Amino acid sequence: MKVLPGEKPVVLEQKVSRRSLLGGAATAAIVLAQAPFGKAVQAALSEKEWKTDPTKVPGVPPGTVGTRSPFEKPVKKPSDISSRTPLQNLYGTITPSDLHFERNHNGVPAIDPAQHELLIHGLVEKPLVLTLADLKRYPSVTRICFLECSGNFRSGNPKLSPQDICGLTSQSEWTGVMLSTLFREVGVKPQAQWFLAEGSDAAKMTRSIPLAKGWSDAMIVYAQNGEAIRPEQGYPFRLFLPGYEGNMSVKWLRRLELSDEPFMTREETSKYTEPVKDGKIRYFSFDIDARSIITFPAYPAQVQKGWIEIRGIAWSGRGKVDRVEVSTDGGRSWQLAQIQGPILDKAHTGFRYLWHWDGNETEIQSRVTDETGYVQPTYQQLVAARGSKGGYHFNPITGWVLQRDGQVLLRT
Repeated sequence: MKVLPGEKPVVLEQKVSRRSLLGGAATAAIVLAQAPFGKAVQAALSEKEWKTDPTKVPGVPPGTVGTRSPFEKPVKKPSDISSRTPLQNLYGTITPSDLHFERNHNGVPAIDPAQHELLIHGLVEKPLVLTLADLKRYPSVTRICFLECSGNFRSGNPKLSPQDICGLTSQSEWTGVMLSTLFREVGVKPQAQWFLAEGSDAAKMTRSIPLAKGWSDAMIVYAQNGEAIRPEQGYPFRLFLPGYEGNMSVKWLRRLELSDEPFMTREETSKYTEPVKDGKIRYFSFDIDARSIITFPAYPAQVQKGWIEIRGIAWSGRGKVDRVEVSTDGGRSWQLAQIQGPILDKAHTGFRYLWHWDGNETEIQSRVTDETGYVQPTYQQLVAARGSKGGYHFNPITGWVLQRDGQVLLRT
């Protein structure tokens, strides 16, 4: 039993009925520990103390907020500007809210929703200032969709996990109001072609967005996975542009200005642009290209020969996943994987392929084809097309090498 220095553990007294004992619901024992500052806190008994027969000790009573088992420890991998989702530890396609990747430009602001407002102005007939309460009065829409940073690519080290390679993508159920609803409310003038989205962070993140996207499927979202959107994801509300690169879905949204041309902000001129051949620079590359990755087996897993279910996710910013193929011989041949339905528009889609490994060293890969006919390219094809070896919108096929001892390493 672990307690803080100065604590005096006291065994929890709890009246237990015969029915509750026979119910078998107890999973851990707890004690009440008196902290130095005078407040009683719960401390769980060690696994050794209760695992021998958990039915002999009353379990933890219901609490106000649920927690993960102490034996499950998925965490995001942080840097100074971002933290990555542990894709290899997830089940299904919905990312738990606390494991959703983060990408910030000047930290997470603390915003009181009662003091926060959204201004919509520019080329409109009736400018509006809206609060969170105002937004919630409009008809709400809920959809499942992925979000991905345009710089979501790493390579070069065989000991990189799916989290390291492309952990700057996550998927949630988003709830809010369609931007088209607000456009009809303010009355968009005919000459408007673009709008500027501005955030309330210290960087005042701003991006120019085609008006057509606003009319199509853009949302102002205030909820994520059934709860209020978290501060790291833009609380109290953010812009959400399904299928577009993540930085354009401006968080902590405070202003939308409609115009007849793009605003050419810092984040779309000197930043979020990428070099291409002949010394040219590509900008306004909005859509996330189709991509897939095997999340098991993948580093740091170690497997045994025999039957293995290869699992992963595939997605496209241009629509639905059409098919996923898996290769177990380094790309020389391909077989169709089974796709987990429902197949949603601009959403992570799970796939699996049952394979018998004979124990010899080999390489496994996956590639996706989306409904537009776009096929996920190899790294060599991307380098040849872009004239660079990395950067924004790099979505290559990822290969995993299964060594004879069962260790799985990234093909570099």
